[in-house]
Amino acid sequence: MSQLATFIAEKRQQKPILSMTHVVYGYPSVEESLSWMKRLMQEGVDFIEVQFPFSDPVADGPSIVAACHKALEQKLDVETCLSQLGTLAKDFPESRIVLMSYLNPMYRFGLDKLAKRAAEENILGLILPDLPIEQAATYQAACKTSGIDPVWLVTPVTPPDRLAMLAGQASGFLYCVARSGVTGHSAHEGKAKQTSLDDYLAHIKQHASAPMGVGFGLRERTQIEQLIGKADIAILGSALLDAYNQGGQEAGVKLIKDLFH
Repeated sequence: MSQLATFIAEKRQQKPILSMTHVVYGYPSVEESLSWMKRLMQEGVDFIEVQFPFSDPVADGPSIVAACHKALEQKLDVETCLSQLGTLAKDFPESRIVLMSYLNPMYRFGLDKLAKRAAEENILGLILPDLPIEQAATYQAACKTSGIDPVWLVTPVTPPDRLAMLAGQASGFLYCVARSGVTGHSAHEGKAKQTSLDDYLAHIKQHASAPMGVGFGLRERTQIEQLIGKADIAILGSALLDAYNQGGQEAGVKLIKDLFH
């Protein structure tokens, strides 16, 4: 197994489901975003998915889009981001950082260089939602050389053959989008919709040997509990950002404790 998958397997022996929290690098400022990441690690989250902002984050809902646009009012660069995340990774060895962004800024930085620098900074996974796997051979090779995992996404509307292909190629973990649409408000509460999510995850598990993370629309403890035994990681994005916007770090920490403890 990869370093990322090994970390997940070891952590899962201690917990029924792991927590992944999403933070936009540079929002509302670089210093404040790093302080928030540090606080999350101090609180014991298993993963932080750090989003390097892009002007057109097509998979994201309004909360994360607004945060990205605010962050981009500053001059940000990928190299500085990687170095700062590397410092956090060294200071908090019980957590792991996964870097998420869109293809444009990462392509400009250089995908080979990205994989190499991420590995040097102990960032074990990379998520590029708008990079099709069919066009990612060079990127995949660079990740393999550097020993880090490209994380692929599947959705409820991914065609079965393609879902099987993506699940089969997943290594660190497979990012299972819980519903169609962008990040934010949940659309899978209720018995009928939950049954549909259960069937969807069961279908993925038939094809994936890698761990499974579930995100998009998670806001309530019951949703986290319903994932136990069906997934390995629950990913908290827009709900955490909304709490942070309303009440700062304390409100965000309270949400995490309410959902995961």
